[in-house]
Order: sequence, then C-alpha cells, then structure tokens
Amino acid sequence: MLFDYPILKECPVFKGLTFEEINALFKQVHFQVKRYPDDHLVACAGDRVDHLMIVLSGSVKGEMMDFSGKTIKIEDIEAPKPVAIAFLFGRNNRYPVNVVSNKHSELLIVPKESVLKLFNKNETILLNYLNTISNRSQFLSQKIKFLSFQTVKGKIANYMLQIRQEDSMHLTLPLSQSQMGELFGVARPSIGRAMRELHNDGIVRANGKEIEILNIQKLKECLV
Repeated sequence: MLFDYPILKECPVFKGLTFEEINALFKQVHFQVKRYPDDHLVACAGDRVDHLMIVLSGSVKGEMMDFSGKTIKIEDIEAPKPVAIAFLFGRNNRYPVNVVSNKHSELLIVPKESVLKLFNKNETILLNYLNTISNRSQFLSQKIKFLSFQTVKGKIANYMLQIRQEDSMHLTLPLSQSQMGELFGVARPSIGRAMRELHNDGIVRANGKEIEILNIQKLKECLV
C-alpha cells in the first residue's frame, strides 16, 4: 500500500489529486515499491523501459561514462520526481544513461500496462504526464544549449545567468565546485581556475558560493 508515502501527491504526475484519490486509483492497478542501498545500480543504460519509476524517498542520479572511462553525472533526481518518464513510450524506449542511487532510496515501480490503466481512469494523470514530458523536453533543449559551450568559463557564465533571479546581480551557487565539475564534465581544478579568471577580470566578485555580477555584458560575452 502507499499509505506510508504521502509525498506522492507532490509528484508532477499526480498534481491536483488528493492522496486519498491516488490511493484509491492504485488499489486498481499493479505496482511495487523497491528499496535500493547507497550507490546501487537501479537501471543500466540500454535496458528497456517497461515501467514508470518514481522516487519516493532518497534520490537517484543519471550518469554516463565517456570514452576515457570518466563518469559524468547528468542530473540528480530527488523524491518525488519520476525517472526517465519520456522513455516509457516510443520506439527506442531504453534508458539513455545509468540510474544509480545516491543514498538509501525507495522507488515506486508501475508497469506500463498499469500506467495506461491510470490514464484511462483519470484524465488528470494523463494531462499531467503529457505536461511533464513537454516540460522535460524543453529542459533538455536548454541542456543541449548549455553543453554546446566549449570553454569552462562559458559553461559557468551560462550557469550563473540561468540561476540568477531576473534583473538581480547577486546569486548563490547551489553547487560546490566539485559538483559543478561533475555537471559540466570537467575536473574540479578547471572550475576553480575559471572562477578565478572571472573574478580577476572584474566580471564577477566571488565570496565562496556568493556571487556578485560586476559586468553582465562581459559575462554574456563568455558565452560566445
């Protein structure tokens, strides 16, 4: 039963439904809850996606390995977000990356047939699912643009411009330099050097994770 997981009503797939409504729907379909220890392989790149996975507790990450054997983290997926939601349907419905637990995590596993039943029983779930896929596609479009920047300074500049509040020249980096290195696919020292260059060039003033943009035009020029 899902009575122990009220966080599920915060999942984008079930937006607008009460926890009681969610439980009533899941009484009519097959599902299971799986538990994974820290740093455990949940799904392997290339495996067929034949069920919907939603993180109930803990978190997982998508990661891939480049030709040199270096692991690159694509993103962290926290509860109660779905995993690889856009790959459940379509011709090439296989995991594009490895899915690994960051810590002890619990995942809701819903077979594709049960997902289709939920669509038929509740139109809100269907609309939420389509909206989630659309939002995800838009996010990935931005991600591709972000990855297109060749220099480390360009990646950092784009990241800062994305996370700052509109018209604000101050921002707080949510990630450490090591985490930024994982996200950008570069070594941590490269992040440190690029941050020092931005600081020394008078483009930003950095105090730990607190950043003040001194010259936004110069920061935007780093994107070119």
